[in-house]
Amino acid sequence: MQQTISFTCTSPSNPQGMVFGSILFPIRVFLVAICFLIMWPIARLRLAGLSEAERARPVMTGWRRWLLHPIIWFLSRAAFFFLGFFRVRVKGRRACRKEAPVLAVAPHSSFLDMLVLPETQLATVVSRSENQSIPVIGALLEFNQAVLVNRKNPESRKQAVMQIIQRLTSNGYWPQMLMFPEGTTTNGTSLIKFKPGENQPGYKPHRGSLLGDTVRWTHKGTSWMEALWHTCSQIYTNVTVEYLPVYIPSQEEKNDPNLYADNVQKVMAKALGIPATDHVMEGRVPTRKLGGLSLPLEPPARETHSLLQKNGLRKPEVEAALSRMIDRCQSEQRWSADVDDLVPLLGLTDRQTAAKICGLYSKDDKVDLRQMYLSMAAVYGRLDFKSLLHRAFTLYDREGSGSLTAVAVSDLMGALLGSPQHHTEELYRELSKGGTPTEQDLFRVLTTHPTYKKLISEYFTSEGAESTLPSIPVTNRKTGNNNEGLPSNNRSAFLHETADNGVTVANKKDD
Repeated sequence: MQQTISFTCTSPSNPQGMVFGSILFPIRVFLVAICFLIMWPIARLRLAGLSEAERARPVMTGWRRWLLHPIIWFLSRAAFFFLGFFRVRVKGRRACRKEAPVLAVAPHSSFLDMLVLPETQLATVVSRSENQSIPVIGALLEFNQAVLVNRKNPESRKQAVMQIIQRLTSNGYWPQMLMFPEGTTTNGTSLIKFKPGENQPGYKPHRGSLLGDTVRWTHKGTSWMEALWHTCSQIYTNVTVEYLPVYIPSQEEKNDPNLYADNVQKVMAKALGIPATDHVMEGRVPTRKLGGLSLPLEPPARETHSLLQKNGLRKPEVEAALSRMIDRCQSEQRWSADVDDLVPLLGLTDRQTAAKICGLYSKDDKVDLRQMYLSMAAVYGRLDFKSLLHRAFTLYDREGSGSLTAVAVSDLMGALLGSPQHHTEELYRELSKGGTPTEQDLFRVLTTHPTYKKLISEYFTSEGAESTLPSIPVTNRKTGNNNEGLPSNNRSAFLHETADNGVTVANKKDD
């Protein structure tokens, strides 16, 4: 079974925010710091002197519970009180941990969502293992007996899942767990796709949402410091916590975590009166799913063009840069480039801009030029799709065999879409029905398959609209449209429409 919570914040209008902020911010931050400094040694006492076996069990009895837990709860609530969260109004009934072992909170808007912790009697959480080394925060995570996970380590992720399952199926032996099923922060105007890990078969989570203009921390716009400043600048912020009815999963949902997660998301979105979307975070890029493919809502090529324009590059310089990239890929087969390589390739004088562009396509200091070239061609060029696909096929058919492996298909689609593709099995099965996938197979599936042809109409086609960016050359010396500016094709129109509806913003500011 599952109970859901509605959690909203409202603040009074404060036109004198700068004046109030300059007075209230330092005072409130100082008082919060005092609370955390007092909590630091007290939190360490909870597990002090216990063996590893004792630490692996919940501290539910004895002085460590009846003495330390109320103190930490009081100081936690006091910290939020000093930030201006004076009153918390509670509606509905909170289910006990046997009824609903998970408290699922969404939308996840900022680090201030932790305000729900005191209202749920300090439910346990899941956190990155790196947070354990942060002063005060590490002590509080230890006090909380949080599940710690190193997201870069597959074994750590596996053990964390096993630990969570063990706690959630303990029939009330462990305290309730607090989770944010979106896995990242958003602007709160829609729910992005829930991660099925928080809705495993048999799990019974609560649902919560936190809304408020001053407490949102997304991948673009307000930083955590700005969010804290705006919150402290408000005279007060009212909070309402509403517990919704317990959600009982069907047998089908118990057997299918993805179905369960999707249905929970829809129930929560309906209660909040906001859209439930299929958008997810892939790395640092918000995307939506289509037949296993991840379509970036804000392709890196758009930001690349913006950075090039800010650096003074116009149409001729951009076309020359694209020609240099494809020349290097075709003649030298040197696909990898670092920041220092990008400076002359793109015709830049600013190494910092090259580093920013490199970061749009890669997590390290090297970028695949094929991906950068094809991504820009797909988003900005007026290049015929068949010609674009031919160029991509040639670049990824490394052996010149006229066919692609499963890995090559994944890499090719990742380059076209400007975002890594990790789940192309469904596409590859369609391509392989007649044997090893050829260029003709790829073109046929992408243009005729009921699912994938949507990709063409929404992402690549510019029918009825005039492209306004320099196109990528079909050959090294030929260019297409010569207009400058941002594109106004069907794909960009789709992006602007979803942005206006408030469903494209997500941020990888993970817990």
